[in-house]
Amino acid sequence: MRELTASGQTVEEAVLSALEQLNTTRDQVEIDVIDEGKKGVLGIFGSKPAIVKVARAKNPVQEAEKFIKEVTSNMNLNVELTTTVEGNHVTYEMDGENIAIIIGKRGQTLNALQYLVHLAINKDSKDYFTVTLDAEGYRTRRKATLESLAIKMAEKAKRINKKVALEPMPAFERKIIHSTLQDNGGVSTYSDGIEPHRHIVIKP
Repeated sequence: MRELTASGQTVEEAVLSALEQLNTTRDQVEIDVIDEGKKGVLGIFGSKPAIVKVARAKNPVQEAEKFIKEVTSNMNLNVELTTTVEGNHVTYEMDGENIAIIIGKRGQTLNALQYLVHLAINKDSKDYFTVTLDAEGYRTRRKATLESLAIKMAEKAKRINKKVALEPMPAFERKIIHSTLQDNGGVSTYSDGIEPHRHIVIKP
């Protein structure tokens, strides 16, 4: 992150000077006013320049990329990262050898890392970002598995005419189950329990 100190007759002049030297725009920097300056008598005698420190703001999306690369490197994994930004939602897709290590059992390691990336991207950001961390299309495969599980368990609940509790899963996975069964006339769904043991119950 490059930064510099600039001066001018006013704070605004000092900021504009710094932006010109950094070849950037106001929304891309953090501005710290060191001295507001002093006009002096008749604008000449006893005048004092305004001084500002201007630094390029960190790009939260890129900072999160660095975080992912650092974590995977510490796991001795060589990962290729593809980043897609849609509004305030960022998807990081990881590819590479031994990627199953980072997915873990039923995606538990991937979910834990996604949570950490979510914290990392929002740490110093003015905007709020949501994050999807994927590994070789695991999220798409998992979604299909959950949809199939939802239909199967709904049929079971109807068949035995009793509530069926599913295994604990994170909120975004529970949402897939709810969505799959929301138009299923024979059952209703609700979440029960406290994180990290919160789970879905399918009720006939």
